[in-house]
Amino acid sequence: MGLTYALANAAQADRSLNDRDLIAALSALCTSYERLVNSGLHYEQPLPSAAQQAAAAQVEEMLKQFREAEQKQLGYSTLRDSDVLKALAFVVRLGHGRTSGRPKSRAFIDFLLAQFPEKQTSVVRPQEAGSRITVP
Repeated sequence: MGLTYALANAAQADRSLNDRDLIAALSALCTSYERLVNSGLHYEQPLPSAAQQAAAAQVEEMLKQFREAEQKQLGYSTLRDSDVLKALAFVVRLGHGRTSGRPKSRAFIDFLLAQFPEKQTSVVRPQEAGSRITVP
């Protein structure tokens, strides 16, 4: 859930991001984690666009925060890199299943944003409030 939340935040921050960019960033992260799990090498592929780099950085930041919170709470981290790889692979498959495949498609991003709607405020703004004049 945290991965999809980080992706939704990245999509909200950059409206030029489309499904292909998001899936490419996730695939690059999958490749990096696969290399880390299988050989222990820390090597990240450079991503071609700033939007992809921002999305990957958002996911990495979320993982870092999760590990820090777990370390603070338990005293150690139970999140393994192989578990992160499995979760990333799942989200990539989810992305391929939810996108239409068109170059500028945002169907997967719309799906992510629908999972985490913005909070509605209970404060009524003057523009949204109706007229307070009572007509008999």
